[in-house]
Amino acid sequence: MSSTLSHAVWVLRGNTITTCAIFGVFCLCIFALFAPWLTPFNPLATDVANALQPPNARHVFGTDQLGRDILSRLILATRLDLIIAASAVVLSFAIGSLIGSFCGYLGGWIDRIVGRIVDVIMAFPLFVLAMAMVAVLGNSVQNIIIATAFINLPIYIRFARAEVNVKRDMGWVEAARASGHSDLSVTVRYLLPNIMPAMTVQISLNLGWAIINAAGLSFLGLGVVAPTPEWGIMVAEGARFITAGQWWLVAFPGLALMLTVLCFNLMGDGLRDILDPRMRT
Repeated sequence: MSSTLSHAVWVLRGNTITTCAIFGVFCLCIFALFAPWLTPFNPLATDVANALQPPNARHVFGTDQLGRDILSRLILATRLDLIIAASAVVLSFAIGSLIGSFCGYLGGWIDRIVGRIVDVIMAFPLFVLAMAMVAVLGNSVQNIIIATAFINLPIYIRFARAEVNVKRDMGWVEAARASGHSDLSVTVRYLLPNIMPAMTVQISLNLGWAIINAAGLSFLGLGVVAPTPEWGIMVAEGARFITAGQWWLVAFPGLALMLTVLCFNLMGDGLRDILDPRMRT
C-alpha cells in the first residue's frame, strides 16, 4: 500500500495535467454532494423580468429564457449527471466484469455464445440503441441509467474476457485450482482482483462517455424531462437563442460538459500510469 501511494505521488508530481484532472473530478464530486447548499439562487425559480440577462455581477453566468440563474442550474445539474453516469457505469461494470471473467476462464460454448451476443449488440450504433431503449421504456432517470449501462456492458465483457483469458493459465491460477478452489472461487477471489487495475482505467474513461450519452439523450428530448436542471437540456433550450446573440445559454453548459469529460479522460490516463506495475521502475 505504501509503495503504491508513493508511486502515485511520484506520478502526480511529474504530471501536472493529471493532477489538475483529478482535482477537477474532486471539485465535481463536491458540487454533486453539496449542490443544494452551493447554488446562489433557486435553480427552478423563474423571474421573467430578468430573463436572458448576460453574465453580470448578480448572475455570474447570466439567466435563461425564464430568468433562472444559469450558474445555479449548472451546479445542480452536476449532481444529476454524475449520478446517472456513475450508476450506469457501476451497473455495467459489475455485470460485465463477472460475465466476461467467467467466459474468459471457462471458454468453450459459453464463451462462444456470449461472444456472439456481444458482437450483435456492438453491431448497432450504441447511441442509437440507447435512444431506442429509452423511447421504448420511457424517458425517466432510471431508464436512462439502464440504457446507458446496457450499451456499456459489451465493453466490460470483452475487456474482462481478454484480461482473464491471458491470466487463466498462469502458475498462481494453477496453484489455486490445485489447492481445491472451485471455478467460482478462482474467478472471484483471484482473477477479478488481478484485472481490477486495468478495469479501473476503463471505468474512468467510461464515466465521461456515459455523461455524454446522458446529455445527448436529454438534448434530443429522450432524457431527463424539463424543468429539471441537466446539461443536455440546458444546451437544447439555449440552442434556439444562439442566433439572437444569447451565447451564454449554450456556452456555459457546453463548457461544463466538455471539461467534465476531459477531466475523466485525463484521470483515466493518470490511473493507468499509477496502477500499471510496469511503470514502477
